[in-house]
Amino acid sequence: MGASGVHVRMLAAPVNPSDINMIQGSYAVLPDLPAVGGNEGVGLVVQIGSNVTSLKPGDLVIPADAGLGTWQTEAVFGEEKLLKMPPDIPLMCAATLSVNPCTAFRMLSDFKTLKPGDSVIQNAANSGVGQAVIQIAAAKGLKTINVVRDRPNLQELVDRLKSLGADHVLTEEALRKPEVKDLFQEIPKPLLALNGVGGKSATEMLRLLQHKGTMVTYGGMSKQPVTVPVSALIFKDVKLCGFWMTQWKRDNAQNKEELNGMITDLCTLIRKGQLTAPACQEVPLVDYQLALKASMAPYVSAKQILLM
Repeated sequence: MGASGVHVRMLAAPVNPSDINMIQGSYAVLPDLPAVGGNEGVGLVVQIGSNVTSLKPGDLVIPADAGLGTWQTEAVFGEEKLLKMPPDIPLMCAATLSVNPCTAFRMLSDFKTLKPGDSVIQNAANSGVGQAVIQIAAAKGLKTINVVRDRPNLQELVDRLKSLGADHVLTEEALRKPEVKDLFQEIPKPLLALNGVGGKSATEMLRLLQHKGTMVTYGGMSKQPVTVPVSALIFKDVKLCGFWMTQWKRDNAQNKEELNGMITDLCTLIRKGQLTAPACQEVPLVDYQLALKASMAPYVSAKQILLM
């Protein structure tokens, strides 16, 4: 195991779009083969090396960075690759904490100074990031305009997102209609747009941004480029940025206080009931093929969680 190794028994690990992209070879970070999938999850410390100081047997841990390979029953990781979790955080919240809620937290904190009453617009609102954005924004007193694709059980989805704290939920089609302007009699135009889709959806969100608003792109589920109206750049002076949680963690690798502070803040929201795990479908690891297939099906609102 080595003096700085930590023997971990994995308990639960989700299947995220980035995990699928990594397997397909289309992600920005690709592990050396042979490799184990899974970038997120929660495990239990079984044993520690003699030089390990921050962890002890019985601690719950999550990955400090991507590429750990969480889809396995047991593994030995370096101490620096793990973050200790408080013992009172529910298992599904811990298993799904290090990617989507962290992405949502940083995007709501790092690009615009937002105050209670300000509004944020996002597409992919039913994704893991989207659900976390709704809840973290609500806790900060921000208003959210949430865009989703039309689907057979639309009302069910609208009700679920509103139960998380969404102020407005619209379909992509409704976003393109002139009546969308009526929204801004109730709430201010958004200062921040969060784009996980690309294509027409991103263009439509840009049109609704306030003067000097910012759109942050963190995903491209439509596989279409972001097309920007020239008028938005010239006359509205909008700013376009990208965000990748993995890069943020690497940029802050020497600044563990920043990462630990974010995890502490998110755990506080979980304890207060202001941040819950996304809707989950628990699947035994032996049935991983079913979980992978389900995670790639259209209109999936439940995150597949592999149970070890």
